[in-house]
Amino acid sequence: MGGIGMSLRCKDLLSINDLSTDEVYEILELSRDLKHKQKNGIEHHILKGKTLGMIFQKSSTRTRVSFEAGMYQLGGSALFLSSNDLQIGRGEPVRDTARVLARYLDGIMIRTFSHAEVEELAAYADIPIINGLTDLLHPCQALADVFTVMEHKGTLAGLKMAYIGDGNNMANALMHACAKLGMHISVATPSGYEPDKKIVAEAEAAAAESGSKIIITNEPLEAADGADVLYTDVWASMGQEAEQMARRRVFADFQINSATMAVADKAAIVMHCLPAHRGEEITNEVLEGPQSVVFDEAENRLHVQKAIMALLMGKGGI
Repeated sequence: MGGIGMSLRCKDLLSINDLSTDEVYEILELSRDLKHKQKNGIEHHILKGKTLGMIFQKSSTRTRVSFEAGMYQLGGSALFLSSNDLQIGRGEPVRDTARVLARYLDGIMIRTFSHAEVEELAAYADIPIINGLTDLLHPCQALADVFTVMEHKGTLAGLKMAYIGDGNNMANALMHACAKLGMHISVATPSGYEPDKKIVAEAEAAAAESGSKIIITNEPLEAADGADVLYTDVWASMGQEAEQMARRRVFADFQINSATMAVADKAAIVMHCLPAHRGEEITNEVLEGPQSVVFDEAENRLHVQKAIMALLMGKGGI
């Protein structure tokens, strides 16, 4: 590849809803190219001399390692900044932190609680901001997920994904991704745990253009019926530990297990963004079974995030 064919219209990646369908495919195609290079030992120092700041208000194994390793493989360097290093929004306003860090860095990945904080960071920093996770959205994971589906299924448009569990940031981001790509998605949650209404409306608007169907239900087996992809996440996300016991009771029927597999398409793949709580949202039998692609999915965070960084931070091509 002689250069990056295009850069994204947006300066930042805060939400998949901000991307066009073509831009989502650009990320997926570059992910495939960079994965091929990495697997074959072909140097791809697109971001030589560039530095990524990684702000973690919420800790994570996969996010830190995949971004840090990804920057190294792209020829750049990554700087880990924990909540102990930066009191973002406490003591120093977010807008000041944004403008100072923009003078030192070439891009920022932030993993935090408040989505509004990330939007403010992006509004005041004149360098790319990548949403590594907020309580509202997890776009990098959802892009890695659809890349994994594309690898295993060869296509995306017209496939059905069933998301079973909490209507959390993963459900929100996956609705955005499926709607952009013409994939149908059925989200099954207990009553009162449905996805964010504003995100559902955004996904429905994008789905009207792509031909995707967005279905919200409280019936897990209805969602799973004929699904090409079964997806789940933990019942209690980081910051919801106090609700863990109550959620176990509420979510007891929202598990991917042999009964769920029986109603899905025979060739369905099973996905989980990890960490998984075996025996809760998914059985060990299914997670470790032949239809599970969860570790391919975890690996693909690396390749997809490299593509995102290359497109946002490497303007000017390879």
